[in-house]
Amino acid sequence: MKLTLGIAYCPHSFPKLLNCFSFGSLGRPFCSSAPSSSPTCVKPQVPLYLRPPIYSTKLCDLKKWHDWAKGLSFSIGSTFVQSDNGPDSSMLCRELKWFMEDAVEDRSLATEDDEEVTMRVDIEELYSLWKQRVQERRPFQYVVGCEHWRDLILSVQEGVLIPRPETQLVVDIVSDVVSENEDLRSGVWADLGTGSGALAISIGRVLGNEGGRVIATDLSPVAVAVATYNVQRYCLQDKIDLREGSWFEPLKDMEGKLAGLVSNPPYIPSEDISGLQAEVGRHEPRLALDGGIEGMNALLHLCDGAALMLKPGGFFAFETNGEKQCRALVDYMKSRSGSFYNLEILADFAGIQRFVIGFHQ
Repeated sequence: MKLTLGIAYCPHSFPKLLNCFSFGSLGRPFCSSAPSSSPTCVKPQVPLYLRPPIYSTKLCDLKKWHDWAKGLSFSIGSTFVQSDNGPDSSMLCRELKWFMEDAVEDRSLATEDDEEVTMRVDIEELYSLWKQRVQERRPFQYVVGCEHWRDLILSVQEGVLIPRPETQLVVDIVSDVVSENEDLRSGVWADLGTGSGALAISIGRVLGNEGGRVIATDLSPVAVAVATYNVQRYCLQDKIDLREGSWFEPLKDMEGKLAGLVSNPPYIPSEDISGLQAEVGRHEPRLALDGGIEGMNALLHLCDGAALMLKPGGFFAFETNGEKQCRALVDYMKSRSGSFYNLEILADFAGIQRFVIGFHQ
């Protein structure tokens, strides 16, 4: 399967969410207190729509830029689609509209060409960012610095995997499991390879104020910094503990104690990386994509660790590349002398067998 970033992954493809919030209200922090410093030395980038509108340009210059950007987008035609299933001109033009909404404070206030338009970036950066999007195939989410995922708006940047729609189903799976099991709801969960913190934040909210907590780990200091920023924006720093390190290494104090374990690990076979859509293969972190020769390295490691870290009756959900990996994973877990039970394979939105779930004996 080719991992791609299409319309389903674009931040503003959730109209219901946008109808609930104006872009002005989105700029207000979710917490009344400012986010504390990240546990790593990496400073996360502020999403475009949250930047202060301290720049201005004449409306005629903004129109000139927009005409140039639209022309550049139209010039692509179906070239990217034919080369690697990338975006076509119509998709790029939609992204251009969303980009304008994030970058410009309120274009409607200016009606004459010589009037000033307030913006969150200067006009030169607009040119630079759109060149990066089209000519360098930089993912749109990195250009605007955020991704809309479920009911969240998550900061993302280079070095952090952009969360995909199908991964949302892991949250639904966990929600169903904890609704029927108070012990799991009140226990400690782990999200390994947290990236932007999407799963950790969503599961923390599912567990609720009276429920348990989540430990989120990632080897990348950039990912830990960005996930920390996202956790703080949703006021969940008392609910979610971010730890930097490889897989289970930061969880040595939780051996045999975890109520639940989730992960969307790297699962693309190494030889398939070069054939990925340019937005993915050139720009997203290989650390979060490359799963080794058959794409199973991290998945098998997670299975071994789950047997050690989960308490009896503990639950796990792992995302895979598809049916072949799912079946291989289930066979591997069945071979572990009864360590797991109630193993299931579940499909994603497209009907692809995507997730392996089960319980620890």
